[in-house]
Amino acid sequence: VRLQESGGGLVQAGDSLNLSCVASGRALSNYAVAWFRLAPGKEREFVAGISWSGGMSYYGDSVKGRFAVSRENDENTFSLQMNTLKPEDTAVYYCAVSYYSGSSYTDEDEYGFWGQGTRVTVGS
Repeated sequence: VRLQESGGGLVQAGDSLNLSCVASGRALSNYAVAWFRLAPGKEREFVAGISWSGGMSYYGDSVKGRFAVSRENDENTFSLQMNTLKPEDTAVYYCAVSYYSGSSYTDEDEYGFWGQGTRVTVGS
């Protein structure tokens, strides 16, 4: 499976961005997917995850109420809508595909495929 993120960029606090992840090589419809992020000087952090059907989604505490994860199985893509961005959201964002249809979502070891990352920078 190859994953390609897009949509990152430089924005100001309070702005919005939409990240997309397109998969090739395997249909995503049977697998949970997620977004993680890595900020300078920090460990990689779970951001959001969504079940194979899209019926269940989960969020990290720092993004609840501001970010929304979605997926389009027919198009083999999934997205992360980020609203009310803050400087502390600055990071490289990675999309990931789980080995499972559902999972703990937050455990990186459950994800076997990762994108190369897209950088998001939020100015104050």
